[in-house]
Amino acid sequence: MINALLVDDHALFRESLSRALADEPDLSIQHCGTIKEALEIVEQTPIGIVLLDHDLGAERASQFLPSANLKGFAGQVLIVTAWVSDIEARRLIRQGVSGIFLKESPLNTLAEGIRTVVGGGKYLDKRFAHLMGEEPEPDAMPMFNERQRKVLRFVLEGLSNKEIAAHLQISESYVKAILQSLFKKTGVRTRGQLVRVALEQYANHL
Repeated sequence: MINALLVDDHALFRESLSRALADEPDLSIQHCGTIKEALEIVEQTPIGIVLLDHDLGAERASQFLPSANLKGFAGQVLIVTAWVSDIEARRLIRQGVSGIFLKESPLNTLAEGIRTVVGGGKYLDKRFAHLMGEEPEPDAMPMFNERQRKVLRFVLEGLSNKEIAAHLQISESYVKAILQSLFKKTGVRTRGQLVRVALEQYANHL
């Protein structure tokens, strides 16, 4: 029997997924909504695998493993998330997570991924397959040119594309093109993700 712990801050999702996974004959699953709760559980209960969301509101998945290891956690961690940037995925892999599963994938794929990870293997969604075995250098983090930095600063201030264009005296379409280049460099897909990743990982580049 595989003892699993699902950590996700969306109650409806974790309750629904827990019920679905409980139908698997070899899975026993608990769930909670915060890293603090998860640490208490892994300290008191033998957990074979933690299914960990990347974005837990005020908390991030990268905060879990260092603290869990200090408490004697010896199980595996599979990130189960809607989205994570390549930069953060690399960080999690270096920390020791055994895989990354995207929530858009089928449930039966998750069950297979759990068994693979518990069996000592790795499970990476095909979007992240190219990261396995990589050893990125610290200076490999993308840098921004001056125009990108200016646009990003205005985005962090909450300005619209039209307002940014007026401040920089460029066209709105040019602002959009710069934003797309920022998305590509940081591995994000939306303006909200760009803001979060910029504050978390690139503050010293602004």
